[in-house]
Amino acid sequence: MASLTESAARAAPASPTSANKWVVAGTVLTGTIMAVLDSSIINVALPSMSGTLGAGVQEIAWVVTGYILAQVIVMPITALLSARFGRKNFYLFSVALFTLASMACGLARSLPVMVLFRILQGFGGGVIMTVSQAILRETFPPVEQAMAMGIYGMGVVVAPAVGPTLGGWITDNWTWPWVFYINVPVGVVNILLVTRYIHDPDYLERRKGHIDWLGLALLAVGLGALQLMLEEGQKHDWFQSGGIVALAATAAIALLLFVAHELRTERPAVNLRLLANRSFTSATAIGGILGMGLYGSIFLLPLFLQNLLGYTAMLSGMALVPRSLAMAVIMPLGGRVYNRLGPRALVGTGLIVSALSFWQLSRLTADVGFWDIFWPQLLQGVGFALIFVSLTTAALATIPRPQMTQASGLYNVVRQVFGSVGIAASATVLTRSTARYRAILGEHITAFDPAVQGFIGGAAARMMREGADAATAHLQALALLGGRLVRQAAVLAYNHVFALITVLFILSIPIAFLLRSGGIHAGMDAMAE
Repeated sequence: MASLTESAARAAPASPTSANKWVVAGTVLTGTIMAVLDSSIINVALPSMSGTLGAGVQEIAWVVTGYILAQVIVMPITALLSARFGRKNFYLFSVALFTLASMACGLARSLPVMVLFRILQGFGGGVIMTVSQAILRETFPPVEQAMAMGIYGMGVVVAPAVGPTLGGWITDNWTWPWVFYINVPVGVVNILLVTRYIHDPDYLERRKGHIDWLGLALLAVGLGALQLMLEEGQKHDWFQSGGIVALAATAAIALLLFVAHELRTERPAVNLRLLANRSFTSATAIGGILGMGLYGSIFLLPLFLQNLLGYTAMLSGMALVPRSLAMAVIMPLGGRVYNRLGPRALVGTGLIVSALSFWQLSRLTADVGFWDIFWPQLLQGVGFALIFVSLTTAALATIPRPQMTQASGLYNVVRQVFGSVGIAASATVLTRSTARYRAILGEHITAFDPAVQGFIGGAAARMMREGADAATAHLQALALLGGRLVRQAAVLAYNHVFALITVLFILSIPIAFLLRSGGIHAGMDAMAE
């Protein structure tokens, strides 16, 4: 099988970009990192941004929501728009749109203007991420596909973890607009590189005429309502709110009509027939679970470190560095051994290692030290890297090249949506578990408990030594006890969420056996070209 693939790769004629594959990789990776980084780099700048724009906590969240919402909507239709306008032209337009929108975001001084340009930025970023993956798959020969996806993964998976640290440093040392301004020189360089080194493949068919407007409308409404529901659900107590119920109903109806319509129309906006490919569907499903774990942990760990351990935003971002470093090291190695071991072994191993890392996080206490956080993060980086490289390679390995952009868009939007599901579910379970554990712990704290009496007596004595009278010291001791209870309840709640993520990864292991490496298919595809 390996010899067939290698001979096929050698037989395939060179594309305009094949002689400069590393330059092409650097070009698309630059755009990918820029687009992915902006999904997390501004999170730590939101408080400063809120004061400048005169927006409250809930309002300023739209700066993040608008960006993600636009990405989710544009990813599945990127193939349609690329075929309509030419992929290089559309990619170049998207990089330019992202760059100009970044400049406009930095200059914005009102919330509506900021959200508008963040939406435009998200449209550009969603296209960049999707087309970059397809370009890398086509640029590298079949035997180097895993290595190409390792390069892509360094942008898609490592960048969100680095974002909060970089954003915190920029905000502390400069001002929040520079979180956006740093994209401008990078974007200009990327435009020049795309103009010079990116070309449309010969097989890409420029399609003009009929556009599936109904499918596009149903997709935009369905995904838009779903993303808004996930972003706003926790703030409004989910289905206790009529607005959230309306969003859920709108999303369900629109997406069901979208699926039914796309499967019947001759030229659909999104080719859902790709899901008939078992390997692609299995990889997409595990990719969604990876998105839930990745984004859920990026959401939870900084909260745990800042709210319970007193870390600053900068330090909490630094705590995620071991995971980022592990992914940066393992991804290229994973790409090298993919052809020997195949996706099943690597994805299965990655799922087990990731489950182990979350199990370790589910045993945290309020007195954790550096190494208690370091080792789970390191294991997570190893597990996520093995999963991502193998999944992105296996997901597209059996997809014909003319459908590569369509498959890439579908794969990426599932990971993005499930990432939002992971954040929303983590926030909801964390809030409700904290309340439940607080009630359980409260039931065991009574005035007649010797341990409670000893704690209150000792705390009150310390307060009195510091100058408080007996009554005030007693009240302060009770407040201290209440704070300890709330803190311990929160620790147990975090542990509970991490334990659920552990179970999710374990249950995903059987799906890995449905993956296929696609070696023969890749070889036949290369020879056909």
